[in-house]
Amino acid sequence: MDSIFNFAIERDEDKFTASKKDVLKFLKIIGVDTRFVSYTAEKIYINNLRFSKFSRKRQATFNKEYPDIEVVRNSLFQKICSKSSKVLADEIKPNSTILIPENNALIEIILEPYTRKYGVKLVYGGNHDLTVNPIILDSKVNSIFSDIFKGKGLTFNKKDNEIYPLINVPLDWINSFLEMDGKKIIETEDYDDLSTSFMEFLEDVAPQYRENVLKAYEYIEKELEVK
Repeated sequence: MDSIFNFAIERDEDKFTASKKDVLKFLKIIGVDTRFVSYTAEKIYINNLRFSKFSRKRQATFNKEYPDIEVVRNSLFQKICSKSSKVLADEIKPNSTILIPENNALIEIILEPYTRKYGVKLVYGGNHDLTVNPIILDSKVNSIFSDIFKGKGLTFNKKDNEIYPLINVPLDWINSFLEMDGKKIIETEDYDDLSTSFMEFLEDVAPQYRENVLKAYEYIEKELEVK
């Protein structure tokens, strides 16, 4: 198999440029499934190591052709993508146009492979079918507790045309990855103080509480929809 890859590379070696099209073409030639990697001009992020087939040997071949593009083999990023994919698989419609927030590098990196997986188009404005809501797990749980403590009970405001790539991804995962990747971390100045204190208490006694709170919230929401 490697000899086939080498033949293809040698045959087309004068045709490869630094364009996105050529970088992805090269990855396909060396056997990488580009539906499971995220492209940026400076870095290629592996979001599923097994499905991408991006082995160390293939990375060496890629780096020889593109020495200025870093390959990010970050296990935490792969965990984030795994969490996100479980949500997006149900929310994204093939060939749809998705409005993504500006200045949110993580959202864009996570969704970039879906341009190949589902043929979607990512836009910053204009006509679109779906809108990304960038809310994360901690923010959602904080909001749930805040409404309860204020006497509002549970409020449900999910919109049919919104998708939530980070709804089940915890803040510490996101900020740890962003810091490792040299990007700005997410600040939480708008969190409710009482809810934050309660979450800190729960963190000590039941570390999985955030996921359980979200599951309970989503279960109640679905039950109300059925009725």
